[in-house]
Amino acid sequence: MAAAASVRIGIDVGGTFTDLVVLDADGAVRVTKVRTTPDDPARGLWQAVAALGQEVGQAAASLVHGTTVATNALLERRGGRVALLATAGFEDLLWLRRQDRAALYDLARDHPPPLVERGAVIGVAERVGAAGVVTPLSDAEIARVVEATARLAPDAVCVALLFSFAHPEHERRLAQALRHALPRCPVVASHEVLPVFREYERTSTATVEAYLRPLVSQYLERIGGETARHGFGEFRVMASNGGTLSAAQAGVRAASLALSGPVGGVEGARLAAAQVGARNLLTLDMGGTSADASVVLDGEPLVQSAGAVGGVPLALPHVVIETVGAGGGSIAWVDTGGALRVGPRSAGAMPGPACYGLGGEDATVTDAALVLGWLDPAHPLAADLVLDPERARRAVERVGRAAGLDVLACAEGIVAIVTATMVRALRGVSVERGVDPRGMMLVAFGGAGPLFVCRLADSLGVRRALIPPHAGALSALGLGTAKGRVEYAASLHRRADELAPGAIAAAFEPLERAALAELPGAAISRIAECRYPGQGYEVAVGAAETAGATAAAFHTAHEARYGHADRNRPVELVNIRVVATALGVEPSFAARGTARRPTGGRAPLDELAPGTDLEGPVVLDGRDATARVEAGWRGRVHATGAICLERA
Repeated sequence: MAAAASVRIGIDVGGTFTDLVVLDADGAVRVTKVRTTPDDPARGLWQAVAALGQEVGQAAASLVHGTTVATNALLERRGGRVALLATAGFEDLLWLRRQDRAALYDLARDHPPPLVERGAVIGVAERVGAAGVVTPLSDAEIARVVEATARLAPDAVCVALLFSFAHPEHERRLAQALRHALPRCPVVASHEVLPVFREYERTSTATVEAYLRPLVSQYLERIGGETARHGFGEFRVMASNGGTLSAAQAGVRAASLALSGPVGGVEGARLAAAQVGARNLLTLDMGGTSADASVVLDGEPLVQSAGAVGGVPLALPHVVIETVGAGGGSIAWVDTGGALRVGPRSAGAMPGPACYGLGGEDATVTDAALVLGWLDPAHPLAADLVLDPERARRAVERVGRAAGLDVLACAEGIVAIVTATMVRALRGVSVERGVDPRGMMLVAFGGAGPLFVCRLADSLGVRRALIPPHAGALSALGLGTAKGRVEYAASLHRRADELAPGAIAAAFEPLERAALAELPGAAISRIAECRYPGQGYEVAVGAAETAGATAAAFHTAHEARYGHADRNRPVELVNIRVVATALGVEPSFAARGTARRPTGGRAPLDELAPGTDLEGPVVLDGRDATARVEAGWRGRVHATGAICLERA
């Protein structure tokens, strides 16, 4: 191992496996994979650390963790009890939403309920308008509201008042009084979380922060303490925007961790593809429980500010990711009409697929792949996990009988269904966003992703694909290499042609000052969210020195995204953001294999020499993933160990 301070570790805790990657100062990579411990994911995390030996435990290294704690809490509604303080008359804001339907053509479907109980909303007698105070907030009203909040005994408090993004004084006073009266209760003020316009999205996002903060803070405190006891010098957490936060920063940005888990894989895919000169990518991370699709344009993951997790609007910058229940552990079943279905329920790590031999009896995607000969029963999926082909066959046979299929037809059906599910996710991040996938490269990773790479590419009309090095642990690799990042935002809401010279620089200056105070020495990027007047959405562009140049950049970006632009129309600068980014770690990808050709239709994925040519069909067995090159596809091993695939 390199000197202690130079070691950096990325840990990805998945639904089935926990992956750990160690990066030395020179970028050399070391990987281990253990089964996840669902009852206590942290236990599996430290088992992975222990599997690497004493030298890691003794290293004063940096540990970067992607966590699903916030995601699962939103999906399973396991957050804290929140009291919401809203401007009197606007107590029903979260229930009124935006008056849109959950599904346009499904009249029986409803939106998920808000995270706050209606009885826990307190109206505050105050009012601020766009120009300033309309109804003052009195000291007596503050005292009344604090007393009413204390009676509710909430786990956290959210303060979200009208126009606080422009005039936050009322929120500040209320938050200060609450923090003094309830010192053990987290208090979230919306202007601290999201100081931009659109009161519904701002209130919803601040509510998410209050809902998650008690749980996330407790988790981070626990993992941070264990990290220190294991000898690590620093503990960082991946945020939804693709950067990392310190434990202290993450503790007050709980909502920013809502997509922490899947983002590391997108960063890993970007790094691997950059080594082979590819900058426009579709990425697909297929693990044991789910599959995550994303897109990289011109070398950068696509980031958006609007979105939802578990049906709850969350207006914080996050990498665009579409998640579907299509993993190696996704369970095959037959519905009441006799149709074969797959997922979203998963066998997880325990008991896992039938072929694990750990007590599971349900047929899964992994069992189907084993029946079809895609997986080698003599090749362990993890250090201690050997597959049982007979158990897999019996499980698939049971489902086949119910569906009226023989065992091979049932296995093929399971594979076809899960492929279609992943194609839907890939289309969601590309075609449905105006991005043509046919000119892009598909990067498939995760333990099961490379098995499906050619089938997915064919379904999308994609002719180039990549199996990255360390494919099964690429998310952990992306975590270990990720850069520290903080963001600050504000509303500007001015037409570009109305801004005086120097007005843009003046608007960004306080945001830059705040960002650099949190991340000294970081590189600063300025982003402007712009639109044509009357539009209900914005496009983010790099802010130029002048308002005119920023408007020109918006026209170009709008045309690239939506196929048209009107350069004679004025442009509004709605919100501005500052992104501060610290240096990350660049991995050293280098193939070290010497094997030259496949034998018997199989080859060792991790032992192929650079320059080796592959002709499908061939299965590639690796230490952390298995890949399959379909008939009609050919590949070549790159100097990095990646396999560049092309439709023949």
